[in-house]
Amino acid sequence: MKKTIISIGFGVLVLSLLTMLTLTDHGTATTPLMKLHTKYRQKVTPSVDHTQFTQLKKHFSKPQDVTSACISCHNERHTEVMQSSHWNWERQEYVEGKGIRTLGKKNILNNFCIGISGNEQSCNKCHIGYGWGDKSFDFKNSLNVDCLACHDNSNTYIKAVGGAGMPDASVDLANVARHVGKPMRTNCGTCHFYGGGGNNVKHGDLEKALFDPSRDVDVHMASDGEDMQCVDCHTARKHQMLGKMYSVSSMNRNRVECEQCHTAMPHADDILNKHTLKVACQTCHIPEYAKVNPTKLYWDWTTAGKLKDGKPYEETDSTGTDVYMSIKGSFRWGKNLKPDYIWFNGTASHYLIGDTLDPSVPVKINTLYGSYDDPDSKIVPVKIHRAKQIYDTQYHYLIQPKTFSTKAGDGGYWKEFNWNRAAQEGMKQINLPYSDNYGFVETEMTWPINHMVSPKNKTVPCAECHTRNNGRIASLTGFYIPGRDYTSWVEYLGSGFILLTLAGVFIHGGMRIASFRKQKENNA
Repeated sequence: MKKTIISIGFGVLVLSLLTMLTLTDHGTATTPLMKLHTKYRQKVTPSVDHTQFTQLKKHFSKPQDVTSACISCHNERHTEVMQSSHWNWERQEYVEGKGIRTLGKKNILNNFCIGISGNEQSCNKCHIGYGWGDKSFDFKNSLNVDCLACHDNSNTYIKAVGGAGMPDASVDLANVARHVGKPMRTNCGTCHFYGGGGNNVKHGDLEKALFDPSRDVDVHMASDGEDMQCVDCHTARKHQMLGKMYSVSSMNRNRVECEQCHTAMPHADDILNKHTLKVACQTCHIPEYAKVNPTKLYWDWTTAGKLKDGKPYEETDSTGTDVYMSIKGSFRWGKNLKPDYIWFNGTASHYLIGDTLDPSVPVKINTLYGSYDDPDSKIVPVKIHRAKQIYDTQYHYLIQPKTFSTKAGDGGYWKEFNWNRAAQEGMKQINLPYSDNYGFVETEMTWPINHMVSPKNKTVPCAECHTRNNGRIASLTGFYIPGRDYTSWVEYLGSGFILLTLAGVFIHGGMRIASFRKQKENNA
């Protein structure tokens, strides 16, 4: 009988362990994170082989002929492209206090290379069109649409430097046309990683390291991670891309959010899930940015124009990073940076061309709105880029200078190094008067940090925010954070309750001991 009971007990124990293992196995295989992993590791296989298309088996003398061949099959796709902000470089936005405005790279200034007007030959290298070199560009000509910029899968397509969006002369158009497909990181990154004139200049979280990052750099894009492409998150419907940059947009719509895949309750720990009400995923999961290559933090245009032996020159630091260029001035860079943190509700405002400014304070090129009391606001990580750039000291507005030269004597600063001439020619392009008096003013621009997501074991530790000394979000005040904020009467009251509780425990324990002894004496 005893052996039977032992056998039954052992059988129950083994069965329980097997059941637990089965449930654990099943749970692991079906967790939301594992489902996402399975989904994005399955790569799309092209449904057609473009190398077999007769219309692509020929020499193309100009890129517009490639576009003609594309739309002969992909009927009306060009009309979708021509409705996009990638093509028009502007969109209708509501700007708080300024009403509905048309905003975009066409007419928004920044504090890097400042603006495209008068500089189209250089800046529009990243336009998805052919030949936008000045105001005469025909946005209604469908043959100017550059299909290859986004769909080249040969990794051989490049645009010409100073070519107004035309392909480089070295490109074999026919070969590229026969090797097209879904956009890859190489397509998106060719422009978005190099905005502002070089690698990682603008964003801080978008740079060439993301072409093939390790998992420590970005868990989503890493080949040993999810190996995701940009368009896996920035999806498109009729060539309208999801997501926007707050350097050129104002409204909280068509955004890409972590919750699209991970939901608003992504953690097994309920306490962590409660954080998502007021803390953006990026705040904890991107502890630092510019992980591989430095990003620009300060740009001083006032020092530009120095020459050696009558010629422009450049200076680099020990890592080979530019710290001075005659054509652009002085720079400060940073690497492995902790972000700044702000409240952000998804809406923004912008300095618009012609807005007056106060030169005694830094000019906010863009302002991201939000506050603790705003139910739509969350704490987000940002990079703040600061600069000193040219403005009109009489009219008190920022100047759009002409920097790029297409011919001798056209006023381009990078050839003539004459700020007055550059200002005169640049302001003609935007139809604003110039007083012939210029100075330089401090400016600030805020860039949300959304990429370079770290593995979960390298997220921001709780103690880096819940601390009284130099916490990550020490600058955000007006609300209570446990471990950071101190209120004397609360502390005294809490200490009093603890002391009373301890006193109650000791008194209760003493009474029980006394009662036990008295009962023992009576029983004796």
